Amino acid sequence: MSVVVAVRVLVVCTGNICRSPMAEVLLGAQLAEAGVAAEVTSAGILYDGRPASTGAVAAMASLGLDLSDHASRTLTREMIAVADLVIGMEPRHVREVVALHDPAWTKTFTLRELARRAEGGPVRSSDEPLRTWLERLGAGRRRLDLLGDEAALSVLDPYRQDQSVYDATAADLAAELRLLVSHAWPPTGTELAPPTCELREFGAQVRKVG
Repeated sequence: MSVVVAVRVLVVCTGNICRSPMAEVLLGAQLAEAGVAAEVTSAGILYDGRPASTGAVAAMASLGLDLSDHASRTLTREMIAVADLVIGMEPRHVREVVALHDPAWTKTFTLRELARRAEGGPVRSSDEPLRTWLERLGAGRRRLDLLGDEAALSVLDPYRQDQSVYDATAADLAAELRLLVSHAWPPTGTELAPPTCELREFGAQVRKVG
């Protein structure tokens, strides 16, 4: 049985074949494990219809997740507008999102920035809307800051690198996303799915291998 989806998350990277597909299935799995009724999808700024890179597929398979059916999508304004949270892998992805849909600024962060702000602030309370929590976390943000030290705000791009780099990026993504989930969706959060319901799929499937 489908459930009413309480939160939609869009993950953005450059080609939508490495980082953002990995983050999509990782976050989807973590939210499902937490009982959160969520739709997680991803997009990029370059390609349509390309499969996930072999390194990304292998990295996710080692964690029991399947990226074999992934097909890249080019970011659109419509994707951004319907998302409750947009996560970029580096500052230029946030800039691309805001260039397409300026009102998205308050709900769009790099994963690094969002994780650090969540880690340094209070856990979201059970009665606090996600939008309000994001606005509180983003207090004092300046768009100019996204033109600064990009490396400090970026997740390493493993494209065309060894499998060890893909695996390291996957581990980094998993840890940062786990921190985010623990602060944004604590066990008493408002986006809990009924335990007997199955989550409706959105974008790439999140499923166990084997």
